[in-house]
Amino acid sequence: MVKMILHGCNGKMGQVISGLCEGDGEIEIVAGVDPYVGKDNPYPVFASIGECGVEADVVVDFAAAPAVDGLLEYCVERQVPVVLCTTGLSEAQLAKVEEAGSRVAVLKSANMSLGINMLLDLLQKAAKVLAPAGFDMEIVEKHHNQKVDAPSGTALALAEAINGALGEGYSYKYDRTQERKKREKHEIGIHAVRGGSIVGEHEVLFAGTDEVIEIKHTAYSKAIFGKGAVEAAKFLAGKPAGKYGMADVIASK
Repeated sequence: MVKMILHGCNGKMGQVISGLCEGDGEIEIVAGVDPYVGKDNPYPVFASIGECGVEADVVVDFAAAPAVDGLLEYCVERQVPVVLCTTGLSEAQLAKVEEAGSRVAVLKSANMSLGINMLLDLLQKAAKVLAPAGFDMEIVEKHHNQKVDAPSGTALALAEAINGALGEGYSYKYDRTQERKKREKHEIGIHAVRGGSIVGEHEVLFAGTDEVIEIKHTAYSKAIFGKGAVEAAKFLAGKPAGKYGMADVIASK
């Protein structure tokens, strides 16, 4: 039985994961961490990670970006592997993630969905064929009106997957309203839409002469991210120091 600390347990994703773990005989939440401790959970909840003295095999993080620094320090000090799902990290925080990965097992993913991670592979294959043929590439992502970061971490991951497949010769364009000129050839447009209760939608367009190819992923429930995080936690428990991703989880199946 894998023992897990849930960082951000009283948020929307935290509560989804709590529900999933209740019916899973392979993993148990032994403690939660959240600034809001007013919810009734079947495990003890601490206001900060530093207050948590419960022994665990892994930490799953779905909190806010400002809390990541303390979380990394905790996991390195106690040698507890961490599944890092929070997006919107600063460059300084990303550097800390890299440094932490040299001292403890860290699995970081902008999106825990199996479908999204399969999409990353498909995009790399498509880009290698279509970009040299002159196709332009654009990414449109849509999320609910409460999401604070834009573009989404997943949209950036999709762009990076394409860029990596093409030898990192492309630049990202987030806003075209400030300049009047035609689209650059080596450009990946990224567009963010925020509204309503959209869970998550990512569409990649390969636009060529007289033809357009669209590859799209739609999330209808946050449960798909929770399921991925739980599987990642099971995978990461007991792993040696290093950086891991959802591709490693998928390969282990």
